[in-house]
Amino acid sequence: MKLLSRVFAFYINSSIHVAVSVAAITCITLLEYNLSLKWKLLGFVFFGALTGYNFVKYAKIAGLHHPDLAKSLKVILIFSAICLVPFIYFTIQLPFDVFLLSCCFGLPTFFYAIPIVRHKSLRSLAGVKIFVVALVWSGVTVFVPVVNSDITVSADVILTFFQRMLIVVVLIFPFEIRDLRYDSMNLKTLPQQIGVWNTKFLGEVILLLCLVLEFFKETAQMAYIISILVFSIVLSGMLIASRPNQKRYFSSFWIEDGSFIRLKDLQ
Repeated sequence: MKLLSRVFAFYINSSIHVAVSVAAITCITLLEYNLSLKWKLLGFVFFGALTGYNFVKYAKIAGLHHPDLAKSLKVILIFSAICLVPFIYFTIQLPFDVFLLSCCFGLPTFFYAIPIVRHKSLRSLAGVKIFVVALVWSGVTVFVPVVNSDITVSADVILTFFQRMLIVVVLIFPFEIRDLRYDSMNLKTLPQQIGVWNTKFLGEVILLLCLVLEFFKETAQMAYIISILVFSIVLSGMLIASRPNQKRYFSSFWIEDGSFIRLKDLQ
């Protein structure tokens, strides 16, 4: 059991689960617009999410405490460095226009961890964090696969992008509720500003808006309406259950696992 516990902890802490979730959301876009699955693109998304997420999470820790890093963190950093190799390989396989588009979403990730103005990164700017994460996740999982498939970015695709942004924003709420006791007040996160219950209520409203947007699509299909409805209900329940003293893996596993729920509904 100890071995399984360590493997699971590594799976979560090394951001493999996050990377799988981002890849799953990308597959949802491919399914929704009937695009062919391209493994090179999926490899790029998976390894890009893994290395990018670990860079954001651990760059500051590694820079400040490198000589005293815990063994588990050293393993994660080595693992992330190894994952850079396939990430670079898949990156150079991308068409040039897709590469440029990906860079547009990669730069906010870089500056999310690296200070740019007065020793402050995007992460430390009040109220910016949640929108940066939503923008990057949505752009990579919607626009990148669409452009890579050489199809026109239609009004439906733009609506999907905004839906995805709204979903990611709500997905972040449980994490901000969890971190309420630890986040600096300078971050001005939503739970800090309006309280936990108001954050939950806002999340429910956003999910309802996300569902309504589906009916404005020209190619809206019942399968996708049911899919997003089921997903919204599940995420709504998880949001309501979120609290500052939530269990260890409630957000880091079950909330991010919501991507698989919708992917399963679409198939």
